[in-house]
Amino acid sequence: MATTTATAPRAAEPRAAVARGGSRFTQRKVGGVIITGVTWVLVFLFFFPVLWMVLNSFKSEAGAAAFPPKIIADFSFDRYGQVFERGMGLYLANSAAVSILSTLVVMALAIPAAYALSVRPIGRWQDALFFFISTRFMPVAASIIPVFLLLRVVGGLDNLWWLGALYLGINLPLAIWMMRSFFAEVPRAVVEAAQVDGASYSRELWRISLPIVAPGAAAAALICFIFAWNEYFLANLLTAVVARTTPPFLGSFVDGRGQFVAVLSAAATIAVLPVIAAGWIAQKRLVRGLAMGAVK
Repeated sequence: MATTTATAPRAAEPRAAVARGGSRFTQRKVGGVIITGVTWVLVFLFFFPVLWMVLNSFKSEAGAAAFPPKIIADFSFDRYGQVFERGMGLYLANSAAVSILSTLVVMALAIPAAYALSVRPIGRWQDALFFFISTRFMPVAASIIPVFLLLRVVGGLDNLWWLGALYLGINLPLAIWMMRSFFAEVPRAVVEAAQVDGASYSRELWRISLPIVAPGAAAAALICFIFAWNEYFLANLLTAVVARTTPPFLGSFVDGRGQFVAVLSAAATIAVLPVIAAGWIAQKRLVRGLAMGAVK
């Protein structure tokens, strides 16, 4: 009897452990379901304004301004036709030209500069890095008057080339800092092996180190492209007709002459498509690039 009494608690211990393990598994499963549900709710809340904008682009002006709002209305593509009748094609072309060209020049300058500040550091490289980031300290609004006066003297107002040069100056420090952090992840042994083999500086940079940080370069280029494409302040104040870009064109729909909710939604939908397409194409490299340097 004594033996039976002593072993009974021991036999019950594994069953209790299994019960506790099953309870913890159930709690983790329920917690995972709750987190997933909350995440999807937040995603929908963030995405809903974009979805509503797209839906409004297919409605009439009366349907888009109706209260209470109507999800299903008289859908048509007439608003898209009205957008291009107002000359949006020219503004899209200007935005594409200035954004793509400025991004290409930014990356062509940022890659060797970042390489010289990381893999092959120059003298006083920390001062150079501080100088680059210090150019972003002053708000653009604080420098717009001297910039405007300077461009007026040299004939740079309403000029795509000068607007692209300004975008170049704005995005270059950001690209250098990003690329430097990516180049810092290049294994030193790879660089030293290339130097031992007699690789030139250009080959060491463009053929050996750059392919390793290609995802980071894609992420930096996409961010610079988005910043240039969405820039409104300079484009609105320094351009008029010839070099007008898409953001100021979208702002022209906001006036007191009538309701332009539907046609503005159509124009905004067209304006975001290039950025969405670029992000979709580069999504794998973008995720890998943004994750570079996060874990040592």
